[in-house]
Order: sequence, then structure tokens, then C-alpha cells
Amino acid sequence: MRAGAAAQRRAEHGALILRGPDRLDFVQRMTTNDVVALEPGQSTVTVLTSPTARILFVFTALPHEEDLLLLPAAGESAALARHLRSNIFFMDKVTVTDVSDTYQRLRIMGPQARERLAQMGLDLTEAGDGDWIEEDGVIIVRQERYDVPGYEILVPVAAGEDFLIRLIETGVTELQGENAYHARRVELGRPLPGFEVTADYNPLETGLAWVCSESKGCYTGQEIIARQITYDKVTRNLVGLRGDRLLEAGATIMDDEGKPAGVVTSAAYSPALDAPIALAIVKRLHNQPGVQLMAGDSPVTVVAPPFAE
Repeated sequence: MRAGAAAQRRAEHGALILRGPDRLDFVQRMTTNDVVALEPGQSTVTVLTSPTARILFVFTALPHEEDLLLLPAAGESAALARHLRSNIFFMDKVTVTDVSDTYQRLRIMGPQARERLAQMGLDLTEAGDGDWIEEDGVIIVRQERYDVPGYEILVPVAAGEDFLIRLIETGVTELQGENAYHARRVELGRPLPGFEVTADYNPLETGLAWVCSESKGCYTGQEIIARQITYDKVTRNLVGLRGDRLLEAGATIMDDEGKPAGVVTSAAYSPALDAPIALAIVKRLHNQPGVQLMAGDSPVTVVAPPFAE
């Protein structure tokens, strides 16, 4: 993942298709990013927030000519489909279909990922962040700012195993288990649904301010997010932690007066640094690099992620 190319099966990652003339406006009015502004071949990451601006779902949106493809986080396809359907007004011309059984999702990561895909005849030389191509039913999205940088791939189920075998034949390593991916994600300081990206926080607090458009129209939770941006009211942020021990996700972080200052959201042992590292959401007074805190009975130092490029 740091020097070559690695493939991760994403069996728990599904997909939804929205159809109907109102599909773009429907997603636009509920989520943080500007879906309507997307050009053909572009995608965007967007967050569906509650009326109090807490995170409900995060997903990637890819518009086609006749439909809108959504790529939810792991295990969230069915819940997102239910939520979207419950918000369809009687005048909305939109349908939501779960097509998770149609595609197998993979993610290809590492500095040689593009080269390996090119060996399979999939040319993404000109693809920028968020751009996508479709070849013979295979959809490939380049994502640099979201998740571990790489390419999110949707392959028709019938062709999924053959596609993965061909990737491996080019020199891509298939990841076994989650440890390598998790460690690399934490090294890069990337928030993930189920860890940092949860209903406990809003997008600004979890490092996802970049998916909150300041120029689009209103959406659910927009007033609170706009006010926090305008008046600098974000009171806690995603930070990195360094210490001598491997921490546990969920551990309370205390300041030098013994008062709660935040919570550990992810922890891993970094192969790049040969040291334990963690991500945490920490209150504003304590989130500057160099601040000394306690996570449980372990002293830690706040650092600015990423830990290792």
C-alpha cells in the first residue's frame, strides 16, 4: 500500500441507483455537496446530515445520463435506501433501487495502482480526483481526498472474480484482512464511517469540511454548518495522537486538569513509523500540535495528521 498496489475486496459495500427526472434535485436538497453541478464523468463525496447537522450517511454520487449511482459506506446500503425512500414527497419523480447484488466493489490503493489498471487496458491517465470511467460494465472512480487514496471499482458480480485475478496477475497484492488497510488509513489521517464519521459529530468536526459546499442552495442541516463556518464555531476537530502504547478506540482523553477533552476514534500500529498512532476528536482548546493529554492511563501528544504520506 505504500510502495506498490493493493486490492481490497469490499463485500459489505453496496450500491444504490436513483432514477427519475427529480433524482439530482432530490439528493441536492438533503446533502452537503453540490451534486447538480457535476459534469459527465465526475463524481462527488457528499454527506446526508440531520436537522442538527449530525452525520447520518456519507456516500459517493456518480451521475449517469439516465440515473444517479450512489456508493454508500460499508453496511449502509439498506439503511440509506430506507432513509431516502422515507423522504420522497408525493410530487417527487424519483425511485430508489438497491443494486448491491449487481456489483462487486473493490478498492485499488498504492502508488502503482494506476499503472496496474493501465496494464488491464483501463486508462486513467487523465482522471482527476472524483473522475470516473466505465469500460465493459466496469466502473472505476479515482478518489484522492476520500478514504485511502486509490480507485473505487464496481464490477458486475459475474465478472468480479475474473477481474480480481487479472489484477493480481499484473502484480497487485490482495489484502488479507483489515489490518493493513486500517493502519494505512490512520497513518494518512483519513476519517471512516463507523469510526470518526458517526452521528456523534458533524462533517466539520471529522475532517470532512471539504465536502460541505458553501455555494449550493439549502439542505438539511445547512444553516448550522454555515453558521459554524461563518462564525468560527467548530468546537472540536479530528487530530492525530502519538504515544508509547497502542490505544483503544472509545478511550476518553483527559486534559492536564483531569477534565474530558475528547475521545479516541481509531488506533493502529503504524508500519511506516514503527510506532502506535491514533485518531481522535478533541476539543478546540486542546487540539493544537504539541499539546500533552492523557488517553486512559497513557500520555499522548497531539499531532497534525497525516502521520506518514
